[in-house]
Amino acid sequence: MRISAKTDYAIRAVVEMAAASPDGHLVKAESVADAQQIPLRFLLGILNELRHAGIVESRRGVEGGYRLAKAADVVTIADIIRAIDGPLANVAGVRPDSLRLTGSAAPLQDVWVSLRSSIRAVLERVTVADVVTGALPADVVALAQDADAWSSR
Repeated sequence: MRISAKTDYAIRAVVEMAAASPDGHLVKAESVADAQQIPLRFLLGILNELRHAGIVESRRGVEGGYRLAKAADVVTIADIIRAIDGPLANVAGVRPDSLRLTGSAAPLQDVWVSLRSSIRAVLERVTVADVVTGALPADVVALAQDADAWSSR
């Protein structure tokens, strides 16, 4: 799975907002950009996409800013990825369950569907609150502790 810089920035921005304002007060885009070293103009575009997806809310003006539209414990990493990049897994822009593979390649559909399921098993379980508190689900931590998980092959 490839996470684009834009999606990485979006996830980090949402986590930063949740950490900076657990009580839901508005956070300035500039402070998020500074804290996470994200170019402000790029971040503003990302925040607009997240707003359209219902992940963040915004208020204009001197007292304005951004905040999560939902509690951090219900916003998953998968929600943020989908808001920026669309489906978690696809093959040449097609969802694995919609592929029409034939002949000897037909079993690949099961491989791609299984891959999507594995990705979902992690990304749909990890919430923004989990990241902010560092209390990731035990099965996610166990996967990260596997020595092969850190191999670059």
